[in-house]
Amino acid sequence: MTIYQNLIAGEWTGADAVENINPSDTKEVVGLYASGSATDTNNAIAAAKAAFPAWSRSGIWERHVILKKAGDEIMARKDELGALLAREEGKTLPEAIGETIRASQIFEFFAGEALRLAGEVVPSVRPNIGVEITREPLGVIGIITPWNFPIAIPAWKIAPALCYGNTIVFKPAELVPGCSWAIVDILNRAGLPKGVLNLVMGKGSIVGQTMLDSPDLAGITFTGSVGTGKRVALSSIEHNRKIQLEMGGKNPMVILDDADLSVAVEAAANSAFFSTGQRCTASSRLIVTEGIHDRFVQAMTEKLKTLNVDHALKTGTHIGPVVDERQLKTDTDYIEIGKKEGAKLAFGGELISRDTPGFYLQPTLFTEATNQMRISREEIFGPVASVIRVKDYEEALSVANDTPFGLSSGIATTSLKHATHFKRNAEAGMVMVNLPTAGVDFHVPFGGRKASSYGSREQGKYAAEFFTTVKTAYTLA
Repeated sequence: MTIYQNLIAGEWTGADAVENINPSDTKEVVGLYASGSATDTNNAIAAAKAAFPAWSRSGIWERHVILKKAGDEIMARKDELGALLAREEGKTLPEAIGETIRASQIFEFFAGEALRLAGEVVPSVRPNIGVEITREPLGVIGIITPWNFPIAIPAWKIAPALCYGNTIVFKPAELVPGCSWAIVDILNRAGLPKGVLNLVMGKGSIVGQTMLDSPDLAGITFTGSVGTGKRVALSSIEHNRKIQLEMGGKNPMVILDDADLSVAVEAAANSAFFSTGQRCTASSRLIVTEGIHDRFVQAMTEKLKTLNVDHALKTGTHIGPVVDERQLKTDTDYIEIGKKEGAKLAFGGELISRDTPGFYLQPTLFTEATNQMRISREEIFGPVASVIRVKDYEEALSVANDTPFGLSSGIATTSLKHATHFKRNAEAGMVMVNLPTAGVDFHVPFGGRKASSYGSREQGKYAAEFFTTVKTAYTLA
């Protein structure tokens, strides 16, 4: 079987490889992907540093053309790349193709942004002096991405980094190297100069740690767990490095008495269980006022009975497998914790056998939960959600905000008053009204508050805040 190698200084390299296993069928090896060393990582950093002076001063049309080519090829290959994504991560094929299309749109957007780079010319408070304010590339950027969105998250970090003239050392999650390799291959063939984009696949303890230890990275953009994010932050202080961290979530979905029940159920089911609940924006706390509580629980239970858990590529599958055995154990451990804490298992919670061996788990719904239970405080990152009964809107808002996280927050209501108040007072970076908490646009900012995020926002024009540094120049007339 061919080994998909790392890309360092424009050359494909690497003999040591690991198997990429399909979570829908653990007998299938998706591919063999290189596992980089500390030396590989340092070589990649050196290559990016050497390439930075020329790339940072490259023309905006050159950047535009390369990013546009990449976006066009991703779109043209959306079915192929979507199938690869579904095979290596377990997301259903329609979701995987949708994520691939989003990656293409991200490259298309930043291809346009490359032509819209601008600054300011302002008068000085002193006579005969002009002031220019410009944005310049930050330098060598370390990019570390998670396994749950293996093509979209790399896209929304790589595209702006290149758009604004930075060079890159990219380490994808060990579980899902395939989509990352494909993106890098596409960009390499689109005409990126050698060393501008370097891919080092491998273990976080080796590749990731070497990146953290390097004084030559001007910035690191990271998406992953809170624990690892803190390590990225602490290591970066020593090197005076700019950081952007997107971490966990324990997102609430509030359902009020006046909600349209069908809208509320669809939004909650999508938020909590689609993509196997493996989204940092997933709603794992369903906060329901008492007037609609029983009807909502009954309707949610009936909805869950209709959701088919099966192979990610099979037609009619609503929920694919959990990504791997370790995550599956985490999910089942939390299900047992919920039972011991006194929550009622209203639906699911059982492992499922299918035609192929895989990590299949029923969507799991707890009722009679409280906001103090571990299943309501800690991120599970699986198809597990808890219903928390509250008296009224005021209590619902208080419970929604009572969390160390603050990524996404949702409300189902027909009240303009409550919707407006919630948008203003929800302690989250993103707020959804009558929509799932998961599912965002590519051209607007993404990010949270509290333990969910640190640093400037991702995506849209706000990406410039991280990937550039501001310069103010004064000229005597």
